[in-house]
Amino acid sequence: MPELPEVEVSRLGISPHLQQQVITKVVARQRQLRWWIPDEVVEIQQQPILSVSRRAKYLLLELPSGSVILHLGMSGHLKVVSNSVAPAKHDHIDFVLGSGQCLRLNDTRRFGAVLWQAHGSIHPLLAALGPEPLTADFTAQTLISHCAKRSAAIKLVLMDNKVVVGVGNIYANEALFKAGIAPQAPANQVNAEKLQLLTTVVKETLAAAIVQGGTTLRDFSQVDGKPGYFKQALLVYGRGGKPCFSCGEPLQEIRLGQRSTVFCQHCQR
Repeated sequence: MPELPEVEVSRLGISPHLQQQVITKVVARQRQLRWWIPDEVVEIQQQPILSVSRRAKYLLLELPSGSVILHLGMSGHLKVVSNSVAPAKHDHIDFVLGSGQCLRLNDTRRFGAVLWQAHGSIHPLLAALGPEPLTADFTAQTLISHCAKRSAAIKLVLMDNKVVVGVGNIYANEALFKAGIAPQAPANQVNAEKLQLLTTVVKETLAAAIVQGGTTLRDFSQVDGKPGYFKQALLVYGRGGKPCFSCGEPLQEIRLGQRSTVFCQHCQR
């Protein structure tokens, strides 16, 4: 599933084409995605896109009457194309723009979502989310406070969207390696100094991934079709059994919360 940097790269890619453009109509070829696309989205007409924002892994098209919420799911991607370009298989919905272009969602597996948030309300999917990791709202003290109450593995706490949003599996592996923390360590046993370092490297790792275009995943490419380039910089994710770049010992691979977890037994404590 695309992680926060990939979603942010999508936002950066589509924003220049969408902001201040008017959605003249919406063409929904398949309304049954992860959830049914609501009537409020399909019936949008002649509304300007005020901004394109992101909350966790959700993109929001901000309109005067509310927001369209987009989630890419496991295989979704967005592209901006001319209205004259014929839809391909799995091109499920178009937001037709006054510019002669449209924002098109392609989703092979249909695990993505297109939802509606009325002006002045908060959609239930967004209501309980924690702070954004790249903002001042996510601090070492925030993480320390959450970890003090939890005996679960630190990696699982770090991936909890109520603690901090958008730290998915890839970047949790990477951040924990950089901070020298064993992913299976009980959160309430990780000292404050290490948690402070972890907060810093989470921010640095996500920011670096955004700059480098996002990690290339099997079903993800940038809006312009170019793959992300951060994969070559991954230190542990996907490298189980290979030598640690720091000490040369073989990296270990286990499963935590049903997700692949790669770490160095020598460098991470």
